[in-house]
Amino acid sequence: MAPTVKVNDVVPSGTFTYVPYTLELDAHTACGIPIQLSTNEWKGKKVVIFSVPGAFTPTCHVNHLPPYLEKYDQFKAKGVDVLAVVAANDAFVMSGWARFQELKDKILALSDADAAWSKSLGLTVDLSSRGLGVRTARYAIILDDLVIKYVEVEPGTDVTVSGADAVLAHL
Repeated sequence: MAPTVKVNDVVPSGTFTYVPYTLELDAHTACGIPIQLSTNEWKGKKVVIFSVPGAFTPTCHVNHLPPYLEKYDQFKAKGVDVLAVVAANDAFVMSGWARFQELKDKILALSDADAAWSKSLGLTVDLSSRGLGVRTARYAIILDDLVIKYVEVEPGTDVTVSGADAVLAHL
């Protein structure tokens, strides 16, 4: 699948839902309160977004997200203001995954409900044959003041062009 957006395009606006990290979430007896986050809040910022088909799914959970957290300081050293992982899972599932991975909002775990924002980018995948429905594709985007500087979608099931190392090489 090829994205409908390209480098130097202004990213389409969108709104995500997410549960901000609070200390209460560490006890695992609270769920938190979802809030809205608009892409417009990224104006003037350098943002790295990587998308996964699903929280807690094998490749996403083991190979895609962890290297971003391990290399968090490298992203910050390259001037990244916001790191975010996006999936079509609801905000509570994304929050649970973030807590399990101990993200603590170093990486925002954003819910792209119904893969709506990803669809506006041409970056969805139909996994209905696996019982998962339409999901966000596995991709990565670098934004600088809402302008796309890098956008790549994985051609297969491996983490290559959307992985932490590939994205770091383009910052």
